[in-house]
Amino acid sequence: MQDPRYADPAWLELMYNTRAAVPDHMEHMQAWARDSAAVRKALPCHLDVAYGRREGETLDIFPGEPQRAPVLVFVHGGYWRALDKADHSFIAPGFVASGACVVVVNYALCPGTPEQPVSIPFIVRQLEQALAWLWSNINKHGGDPGNITLVGHSAGGHLAALLLASAWPLLLSRLPDVLVRKALSISGLHDLAPIMHTPSLQQDLRLTEQQVMRCSPALLPAPPQAHLHCIAGDDESEEFQRQCMLVQQAWGTHYVPRAQVLQGLNHFTILNALADPKSDVHRIALNLLRY
Repeated sequence: MQDPRYADPAWLELMYNTRAAVPDHMEHMQAWARDSAAVRKALPCHLDVAYGRREGETLDIFPGEPQRAPVLVFVHGGYWRALDKADHSFIAPGFVASGACVVVVNYALCPGTPEQPVSIPFIVRQLEQALAWLWSNINKHGGDPGNITLVGHSAGGHLAALLLASAWPLLLSRLPDVLVRKALSISGLHDLAPIMHTPSLQQDLRLTEQQVMRCSPALLPAPPQAHLHCIAGDDESEEFQRQCMLVQQAWGTHYVPRAQVLQGLNHFTILNALADPKSDVHRIALNLLRY
């Protein structure tokens, strides 16, 4: 049965308009871009490496110190319709300093163009392609293809969780049954039904009921080897906090051992915390890398 609140556009906008909820959001985003540019100048990196043939199917690699370093793949947010990998290099330094290889991935943005429309399933296929490329090539950059951890924020959290359920050998016969089994969803969206009913989002995303069923992690069976952690901030809306708990309720604590709302963080400062080696968010991600 559909939640009756989905018929109230004003409530949905209040719950899911993250920028309106944080008046100084532009200051955070400008700092992300500024700090990211500085990181790309300071750290060794390989920029705009192509993982596919379409324009924008690129990723940035920040190599780790040891050979066969654990690989952190970061998937940015922006409601599948905004932002860029170049805005998120700032998350790399703390993890590189701990010996990880960090990869920040780009993907196409909804709604695309009339010639090339972009949907959430299209983005999922792109990220599967990126991970398949990494499995074959990240060893050339010191990374261990057998130890990949996905970390995503907001829409990226949704994508990180969903990719745990990908059927890798069906995509490419040489891929292992489980290409990636570990993920951290930060302020992730795990049931897309309310997103489909939020007017300001649906105008670009154009979600269908079938896409909601296929692309909502909380509506899918638990992948056999999933190890997913979900976190949100207590200064986020009650819906973001509910979304944080949904996959654990659906998949169980065996597959989702952590579903936690952290104090003093909103939708933007929680990503700042990921980059801060002193924060709980950073330590959660680091522990997953070492798991």
